[in-house]
Amino acid sequence: METWPVHTFGRWEDFQEGQVLLIDKPRDWTSFDVVNKVRHLIRRGGGFKKIKVGHAGTLDPLATGVLVLCTGRMTKRINALTAEDKTYDGHMTFGATTDSHDLETELQPGGPTAHLTLEHLHTHAAEMTGPIEQLPPHFSAKKVGGQKAYVAARKGKDIGLSPVEVTIHRFDLTDWSPPILSFDVRCSKGTYIRAIARDMGKATGSGAHLSSLRRTASGDFNLSDCMSLADFEARLDALPAPIAATS
Repeated sequence: METWPVHTFGRWEDFQEGQVLLIDKPRDWTSFDVVNKVRHLIRRGGGFKKIKVGHAGTLDPLATGVLVLCTGRMTKRINALTAEDKTYDGHMTFGATTDSHDLETELQPGGPTAHLTLEHLHTHAAEMTGPIEQLPPHFSAKKVGGQKAYVAARKGKDIGLSPVEVTIHRFDLTDWSPPILSFDVRCSKGTYIRAIARDMGKATGSGAHLSSLRRTASGDFNLSDCMSLADFEARLDALPAPIAATS
């Protein structure tokens, strides 16, 4: 297994040389909000005119959990980290749908749920395990002709997204408390868990939406390895003063 410089910083210059930062993303923050916050803290504390910071795999605003960031020279390695499998747990709620397939948009009535049993749900989950063709959500950052799908969706337009092949390595159902299904998924990069909820809803005829999501792992990086933004800021506050402001 490759060794990455995860949270090994002991001086401000380490961020330029390259760090991998594992942040437990808060709910209602976009991934770019976290990147911008971390970049600001490092620039301010280290006296840098600029510092490169990027993330290795977007999390939706309502999701929490493992967000992998790279700084400085490690930003050149982001693609390798983005390509890693991801693991999630969460809940999908049956009997109601939304345009975004999660709680970011308004709930709409779905179909009946009285017929749903855990046995039937296991059958549908098995059908969605392995290599599958998945249609990205209309409310996503996927682009067609240079236009982002979510921008068009907010205007009521459909830009004609095409299905993408992804792999669901594991789709475990961990609890069924009607109409809420708890699950644990390990999947390839580019998989939309919101789309899994949408497709489970269609398969059952009940409609469904993603009601909570937490990324518990990204490649070999686990939630237990993560820092909160507050913990990260506290570690920065404990660093020695920078030698000199650098560009």
